Amino acid sequence: MPRVLEPELMDDPEQALVYARADFEKENQGFIDRFHEYYPEFTEGHILDLGCGPGDIPVRFARTLPSCRITGVDASEPMIGLADVAVKQASLADRITFRCERFQAVSLVEPADAAVSNSLLHHVPNPLQFWYRLRQLVKPDSPVLVMDLLRPDSPEEAQAIVDRYAAKEPEILRRDFYRSLLAAFTEDEVAAQLAEMNLSRLIIDVVDDRHWVVSGIIH
Repeated sequence: MPRVLEPELMDDPEQALVYARADFEKENQGFIDRFHEYYPEFTEGHILDLGCGPGDIPVRFARTLPSCRITGVDASEPMIGLADVAVKQASLADRITFRCERFQAVSLVEPADAAVSNSLLHHVPNPLQFWYRLRQLVKPDSPVLVMDLLRPDSPEEAQAIVDRYAAKEPEILRRDFYRSLLAAFTEDEVAAQLAEMNLSRLIIDVVDDRHWVVSGIIH
């Protein structure tokens, strides 16, 4: 099944709110747990989260890594607004900052000590831009963890995944989930992207029926 692009930004406030209220606890906490599993020695420093959405993952990182500070980047104003609220409610505004910017335009005073990204790449028309900027935005020998959706073989399989995991979710979320699956990349496509950007030392792993994960040290 060929890739079908979806809108790059989630600019609709209602859409962003539905996404923020959805139950992604298992996926988001699993992402945090995987970072700890892969990089147990990483306990302090600056973590950059590209495509931070409504801020749940930065909050989870701040709670589990009390010596870290986190910068979340997202180009959606409604998402950043929700993220600011979440951080204030968690009383973590002293260690988490958000920037409403496209990842292509992000500029840091100094590169980050680690970078993470969950569910951004499928929004990006040209995925090589993402991997290029990821490499630029971290220090040498920094850990990275990127997770995103895995494109199914057919629209019917995509719909089956939506029905399996989002049967009780609002229709707007089910619609977006389906479109995101169609816009996602296959394991082979991600491997080819990494090879083209000379990032073949990073490892790609398909962790379930709808997600892949890329991990490793950026050199």
